[in-house]
Amino acid sequence: MKDPKLYKPLFDEKKCCVIIPTYNNDQTICQVITDVLEYTNNVYVVNDGSTDSTSSLLKEFEDKVTIISYTQNIGKGNALQFGFRKAYEDGFLYAISIDSDGQHYASDLPNFIDVLDEHPNAVIIGARKPVQENKSKGSKFANKFSNFWFTIETGLNVEDTQSGYRLYPLHPISETYFYTKKYEFEIEIIVRLSWKAVEVTTVPIDVFYPKKEERVSHFRPFQDFSRISVLNTVLVFLALIYFLPRNFSRLYKSKPFKEVLRDDIFQLNSSIKIISISIGFGVFMGIFPVWGYQLIIGFIVAYFLKLNKAIFFIFANISIPPMIPIILYLSYVVGGYALGRGSWMLDLNDFTVETIKSNIFQYIFGAVLLSIVAGLVFSASSYFALSFYRNNKRNKG
Repeated sequence: MKDPKLYKPLFDEKKCCVIIPTYNNDQTICQVITDVLEYTNNVYVVNDGSTDSTSSLLKEFEDKVTIISYTQNIGKGNALQFGFRKAYEDGFLYAISIDSDGQHYASDLPNFIDVLDEHPNAVIIGARKPVQENKSKGSKFANKFSNFWFTIETGLNVEDTQSGYRLYPLHPISETYFYTKKYEFEIEIIVRLSWKAVEVTTVPIDVFYPKKEERVSHFRPFQDFSRISVLNTVLVFLALIYFLPRNFSRLYKSKPFKEVLRDDIFQLNSSIKIISISIGFGVFMGIFPVWGYQLIIGFIVAYFLKLNKAIFFIFANISIPPMIPIILYLSYVVGGYALGRGSWMLDLNDFTVETIKSNIFQYIFGAVLLSIVAGLVFSASSYFALSFYRNNKRNKG
């Protein structure tokens, strides 16, 4: 265990505090506060309308911590936001949230401080070690479920997105309005902050899981899971129609094309197979006749196939406006040939949206064939080109 005396001045120096939201955890709250106080005096306890003896127990800490208390239970998300707001008003730049049920160890607080210099503008999630005694199968499933949707919503792979032990940068939080108030807030905040280009990273922590009969949980499976599902549905929709395309577009507009080739396509540490399949799949989805849904479907498939999502996005943009008339034309012609009535010599004056509508089957059939052929051609040609490039690079090296 790291020496608590070494970290008390670091909490002050980095303007970091600890926020403990609590609701009916009178069996554990005192020990949690006592343990945290060993590492820092910058402690906020948010009593979220507890109806047990929590309120009376907190009186013995009134001269040691800042207590925010209200009579009605309004949810963990609200409690955290009250704590963030008060801490930011008091001049703190960072806040570490820790649960009051005793599952988190205060001895892991230094882990967050240690990585803060390397990630000064990041949300740092305390990632629970995979092998933990008494961890339920339901908890493992819920975490995998949450990680999956976080990746779809942000394009990032982050482990343990359900962990409530986190360090938050308070400035971007102060500039963001959040819509959720209960457990689902912990999903919304990391997704919304990542959309604002706030880094999300992890640090390993230990967790204590009491035996099933000894656990105290206020999570209501049906109600809370339903709210989380609705939230994920909304976030996925917003991510795939706006935020992910915007963020990828900003990234690649800010990079010269040579850097894109070097960093994302010709990078020597990536599998040629994965890169070439990602290129081919991007071209395939860019042409496939599911207009408006290419990115939604493509990102989900790319996640399951473990493809390079950045490369997929670049090549899916083959369907940008200057290329759309060409794609429509080629799809229509290919469909015509496939159905035995094709010709390259179309009268372009007669080639209109109305023409496509009246021959919709020909267009769709041709677009499907064109997307498959183009995807295979791009995938195969990029595979051979990358193989040739890397072999030359190694030989010269």
